[in-house]
Amino acid sequence: MSYSGKQSNEKWQDIIKEVKFLQKLRHPNTIEYRGCYLREHTAWLVMEYCLGSASDLLEVHKKPLQEVEIAAITHGALQGLAYLHSHNMIHRDVKAGNILLTEPGQVKLGDFGSASIVSPANSFVGTPYWMAPEVILAMDEGQYDGKVDVWSLGITCIELAERKPPLFNMNAMSALYHIAQNESPVLQSNHWSDYFRNFVDSCLQKIPQDRPTSDVLLKVKTSSPTLSAVLMYWSVQSVCVY
Repeated sequence: MSYSGKQSNEKWQDIIKEVKFLQKLRHPNTIEYRGCYLREHTAWLVMEYCLGSASDLLEVHKKPLQEVEIAAITHGALQGLAYLHSHNMIHRDVKAGNILLTEPGQVKLGDFGSASIVSPANSFVGTPYWMAPEVILAMDEGQYDGKVDVWSLGITCIELAERKPPLFNMNAMSALYHIAQNESPVLQSNHWSDYFRNFVDSCLQKIPQDRPTSDVLLKVKTSSPTLSAVLMYWSVQSVCVY
């Protein structure tokens, strides 16, 4: 990560922020930080080695993942998010490209350059197509919390199922307007199970108060028959993704 040239001080502060964030992480489903080395106005962040991302899987296979594979990846990411949210942290850039996989198939959340160490937050941060409506509206309507990551995870499920996130054919500004003003996206194909559809619909509740937390998605047992069925199916831990 270079911190030379224009806005060098701002770049340096961003690097320090990310390193401090990474040093706090201690969970099997978040990437492990090993160290930082400086050389010629470049910071080299040394991380736990992963083979690639969930996005790389889509690129290599040239087709959507199977539902059981999406379930395994989503479950690992959800465990990492529940850990972050329990410590009042928000990832703010959940997408297939930032969900990494080790050689045995362990799921790791990576790229914490957009993360917040406080919750609630109000900055306009993230990748447009995966942004939650309340992030887009935050400057006008106030703050948001870890539920923005749940929305992004729902968009990521669609990305893994259809190889692209919704609205990807639009330019970024048009997509942001559409996300903020229109109905939530849904899975397009009818061959996915109702469990998968219900899980995605739960993540993509437009009103944050109606959207479950990451912890609820992992732990709810009997309070909602729909969510209970989703969790029974989406708690796959032993699937080998490769």
